[in-house]
Amino acid sequence: MKSNFNNSKPAIRSLADLLPGETGRVAKMPADNSVGRRLMDLGLLPDTPIRALRRSPLGDPSVYELRGYRLCLRRADAATIQITLDKLSP
Repeated sequence: MKSNFNNSKPAIRSLADLLPGETGRVAKMPADNSVGRRLMDLGLLPDTPIRALRRSPLGDPSVYELRGYRLCLRRADAATIQITLDKLSP
């Protein structure tokens, strides 16, 4: 009988699903459009640590912290970025 209790694969979610206070690392960054390329120019590259700081009262946009600065993203843009959660995230 197999169990999934010791699954060592990190959970992959979209950046838009990251709750305020949670941290993760960029796993996959689409660069097939101008928005994706611009986000990569701003430092949103694979394996970059990122932390969700807060969301606006209506939930869109959200503020994230990476590489020593804060970035405000719309939910639609953040949903295209895949992240792996850090294990020590609250």
